[in-house]
Formats: sequence, structure tokens, C-alpha cells
Amino acid sequence: MARSQDANQELAQVLNEIWHLDTNRLRPGTDYVISLQGRAGYVARGSNYARDKARAPLFTYVNEEKLKSIETYAHFINLLDNYEMSTGVSETVTSEEHQENRIFINALMETDVMKCAHKYLVRKGHSPSDPSQFKRQLYDIWFRLYHRDRSGGEDSCGFEHVFVGETKHGQEIMGLHNWVQFYLQEKHDHVDYKGYKARDNKDTPDEDDHVLNLQFSWKGLVKPIGGSFIGVSPEFEVALFTIIFLMSNEKMTSVVVKVDEYVLELVVYRHGRSIGTSYPKLLSSNNRDL
Repeated sequence: MARSQDANQELAQVLNEIWHLDTNRLRPGTDYVISLQGRAGYVARGSNYARDKARAPLFTYVNEEKLKSIETYAHFINLLDNYEMSTGVSETVTSEEHQENRIFINALMETDVMKCAHKYLVRKGHSPSDPSQFKRQLYDIWFRLYHRDRSGGEDSCGFEHVFVGETKHGQEIMGLHNWVQFYLQEKHDHVDYKGYKARDNKDTPDEDDHVLNLQFSWKGLVKPIGGSFIGVSPEFEVALFTIIFLMSNEKMTSVVVKVDEYVLELVVYRHGRSIGTSYPKLLSSNNRDL
């Protein structure tokens, strides 16, 4: 047990380091404003009905100029329209899209967040020290296409699932754990925020929280609960989930760590050499009642 505690402390240390290096994280109340509204209720499995506990959108304001002026966000937003939403429908990746993926990875590698993650992964023997080989490894983890739906062709990849979101047989929302995509989809009336999820009233989040559990519908389908970082940069999420992914060869890796003031469960599912899905679950935040 001691060994895994040490490993967990070491992990917490590097994740806090990348948290502090995330200078591209947007500031709540300044760069963006969210409106949490009501606490979402129970949704029966397979049901697409959810009582709406939030009349207004989650995002009241986002400084889009600032988003587009930061290279990693700008390239990230370019990637969001490259995917076919339904699993079972083969993805066609054009050479232009391959290029966009590479530009995004190159931009990530310029950030201190990714450099710090890379250094840690090299030290742990999980990643090659040569930056171009590491970029190839990132490409495989996030952009390599695979079969998610057995009936179809190569219909999915880690990036699509986690950041863009997809649907299964037109009946279930999968993924969509990224706040920028959530905001853009909400702006286009594709997403309807239904309220935040919390275990009890003591657990109520606030507008400054950088991690939330949300309930929403997307293009008519309901996601009963989805965990999402809010305001953090794309490099932070890619770095964090890449580290968790490479830590083990298990089908599912779940670790509980304290990052900044948040106690999080970080979950990553493996799909061969790639990420199947990854998301944070907010367990508690210690800035309550200050």
C-alpha cells in the first residue's frame, strides 16, 4: 500500500505542477462567467427526459477574442468540426485534418504545461525523450482512429470522444467532457444545460470552480451526468489525461488526487494504444464557505 501512496503523492505533485504552469487557464468572473442555477435531478437509465433545473445557459459570457488569441485554443477550436458525431459512421480524415492535428500537437508542445508532463513521463520511462517521437506517441493516444462500434469502420478516436462528444446508435451521448466545446454547442443551441450534479446540499459548487459535474442534453439526447474541467487550457487536459493513461496498462485507470483545491477522481479508459475516454469527477472542493 505504501508504494501506491507514494506513487499517488508523486502523481499529485506533477499534476499540481502542471496546474500552476497553466497560464492559459481562463479566469472565472473575468474571462468567462457561468451560471450554475439549480441542482439537476435523477434521470432513468436510457431515458432522454430530464427536468430542466436551469432556465438559462451555463455560460453567460466567454471572452472569445481571448480564446482565439491563444494558440492552443485557436487550433483546438479548428479541430472540433472535423468529426462525424455518430459512432458506427466511419471517419474520413483528410490530409488537411491530419495537418490540423499535427499543428495542434506542435502548439501543445510549446507550452510549459506539456514540457513539464513530457519531462515527467520520460523520467518514469513512459515516453521517449525525443520530442518528435513523443509527438507521435501523443498522436497515437489522441488521434489514431479505431472501431468503437463493431458494426462500422474506424469511427472514433480519443480526441473526438473526450473533447468533441459523439452519440451511440443515436440514443446515448458519449464523451463531450470539454468546456470549450460545451460553450460553442450551447451557443449554437445544440446543448441545453439542465443543472449541476451534487450529492447533497453541502456539496454545492460555485461559479469559481474549475471542475463541475453537469447534466445536459445535446441534440435531443440527455447526458445524466458528465464531469468537466471549466476554464482550463487544452494543454492542461491533454497533459493530465496522457499522464494517467500512460501510468498503467489496465482497461480502466482511476486515481483520486487533490489538484489545487479540488479532490478529483480522474478516470481513463484505454482502447488499445489510444484513449477510449477520460474525464474528471469532482469529489469535493475545499473553497466552500470561506
